[in-house]
Amino acid sequence: MSLGRPTHILRPSKVIGAIKTDGDRLGSIFGVRESSIVGEEEGPAFCPTKKNIQEALKWLVEGSESGDSLVFYFSGHGLRQPDFNNDERDGFDETICPVDFVQEGMILDNDINSTIVRPLKKGVTLHAIVDACHSGTILDLEYIYNPKTSKWDDNSAPSKAQKSTSGGIAISISACEDDQMAADTSYFTGQEMAGAMTYALIQTLDRNKKLTYQSLLNIIHETLEQVNSGSCLKSKLLHKLFHHRIIQDPLLSSSEAFDVDKKEFIL
Repeated sequence: MSLGRPTHILRPSKVIGAIKTDGDRLGSIFGVRESSIVGEEEGPAFCPTKKNIQEALKWLVEGSESGDSLVFYFSGHGLRQPDFNNDERDGFDETICPVDFVQEGMILDNDINSTIVRPLKKGVTLHAIVDACHSGTILDLEYIYNPKTSKWDDNSAPSKAQKSTSGGIAISISACEDDQMAADTSYFTGQEMAGAMTYALIQTLDRNKKLTYQSLLNIIHETLEQVNSGSCLKSKLLHKLFHHRIIQDPLLSSSEAFDVDKKEFIL
C-alpha cells in the first residue's frame, strides 16, 4: 500500500509480492523523492495492519487544501462480503485485507469512502489505484465508466446513503470488476510475482507522458491482453480457474462524471 501527498509516500510492504519495487517505481512516476518513501523496515508503525492502514488513510486527507493531489495505492488481497445496509447495487461490500485481517477483520469499502472520499474539499483531487481482487468499487464512488457504452453508469447507493465528496473529486482505477479476481504475474519482470495491473500501469505511464483517461484504460487493457497471451500464470489452480487466461477488466470509477476522451490523466 502506498499513500501519497505532494511530497511523501508511505509504503508498507505488500502481503505477497514485490510492493517495494512497485511503490518505488510509482513514487518515481509521482515525482516523490526516494528519501521520502518509507516502508515497514522503518518500524512497526509502517506495518500494514488494520489499525495502521486506517490511521494512514486519515493522515492522507487531514489538512488537505484546494490544489492538493492525493494518491492512495494498494496492492494486496481483496475480498467481498454480503451487504446488510442496502447500499450496494450488487449486494456485496468490497474489502481490502490488512496483514492481520484474520484477527482484526477486513477494511470495508464503506469505511474507505467515509475516511478518504467524504472529507475531500473543493479543489482537492484524490486518485486511488487498487490492485486487488474484487476491487472495482472499493471506494464506493457514485459513477462507474462503462467502456462498452462509453457512458457513466449510476453506482449510487440504493439506500440513498451519502457517498459523495465535500466538493473535491475522487477517481479510482481498479484492477478488476467487483466479481472478478486480479492476478499476480511474473510476465513483466521474468522473476518476481507482482500485480498484473500495477505493472501494466507502470509500463503505460513510463512510455506515455500525456494520456487521457480513455487512452490510459485502453493501453492497460491491451497490456493485460499481452499477459493473457503469455505463459504468465504459474499456478495450476489458476490455470484451471482461468482456463489459461487472466479474467480481469480494469475499472474506472469517479465521484463525478467527466469526458474520458478529453480529461488528461494527471497525478
